[in-house]
Amino acid sequence: MKKAIIGSLVGAIIIFIWQYLSFAAVNLHKPAQQYTEKQQAIMDFLKTQNLDDGGYLMPAVPEGTGNTEMQQKMKEYDGQPRAVIQYHNKFETSTNAMIMNMIRGFLVDFVMVLLFCWLIGKMATPGFGTILTSALIVGLIAFLFEPYTENIWYKFFDIWAYFFDAIAAWGLTGLWLGWWLRRGRNQMNAVRISEREKELA
Repeated sequence: MKKAIIGSLVGAIIIFIWQYLSFAAVNLHKPAQQYTEKQQAIMDFLKTQNLDDGGYLMPAVPEGTGNTEMQQKMKEYDGQPRAVIQYHNKFETSTNAMIMNMIRGFLVDFVMVLLFCWLIGKMATPGFGTILTSALIVGLIAFLFEPYTENIWYKFFDIWAYFFDAIAAWGLTGLWLGWWLRRGRNQMNAVRISEREKELA
């Protein structure tokens, strides 16, 4: 258990650092976070609409719209511009808010890696290659489930950045855990083999 916790802490640090590089320092997700000089005009207009906090898909139809009317509207919208807005009435940039978000993000990373370590622990004698491959598969599954499935419908501009995140972050974590979780096992196996040879002699 101690080995899994230490492995998860270091694994969480690896993923956390990668997330920082991907979303901030290197900013692989820039295509989905572009600046427009029209932002003030857009934000000023949105403020006048008194929107509640929430996600808005446009164009869309009101709840309760009948199937026939919905199909007619979809034909009208075909080929027209579309937008997805995640609207918040309050932008929190305080130090406390940033610190809490970072703590929550790190805890999520820790739980993810701990769950992965639990899965690896259920294997009989996983080798380095098995642990690394398993980590890459977990990253790929996470990518395919979300965001790739959502990208099929809503077209993310940074979808390949998410793919690279999944492979790089989980690949690096797999390299670490492949070494750490097997550390000392080869020596133990050698001792057992030696003991068996003595017994047979």
